[in-house]
Amino acid sequence: MSDRILIQISPEDAELFPAKQHESDAAYDLRSTRAMTIQPGEFAGVPTGIRMQLPHGFVAEVRPRSGLALKKGISVLNTPGTIDSGYRGEVFAILVNHGREPFEIQRGDRIAQLLFQRLPDTELVRVETLEDSDRGANGLGSTGV
Repeated sequence: MSDRILIQISPEDAELFPAKQHESDAAYDLRSTRAMTIQPGEFAGVPTGIRMQLPHGFVAEVRPRSGLALKKGISVLNTPGTIDSGYRGEVFAILVNHGREPFEIQRGDRIAQLLFQRLPDTELVRVETLEDSDRGANGLGSTGV
């Protein structure tokens, strides 16, 4: 049995309902509700027309589309864009144009992906010390890359 994610979309945007291109895809494509242009070096919130109700213990993430990243230099600025289960507003994809040309968006264009994930049931525990590890506090390029 699958988990149910409730999606609200207006009748005039019904054709923009999130969908997978292939059954084996991990994420659903998000589409723009309007035409707009993002200039090189600029960013914009692109409306998708959807609102959703996630079950408690789930998160939705807005992620870039690999083809747009490779071919146009377009990414999601706050990758991944996190949508908490309590949020009920419209979902926007905050796109940034890292490319050299203006990025033209038409209504209905696939502009980002939406991935749903179940969150682990976690508890943060305050402690005075941590166990040692092979890595220790080394990070940010400490492996030579």
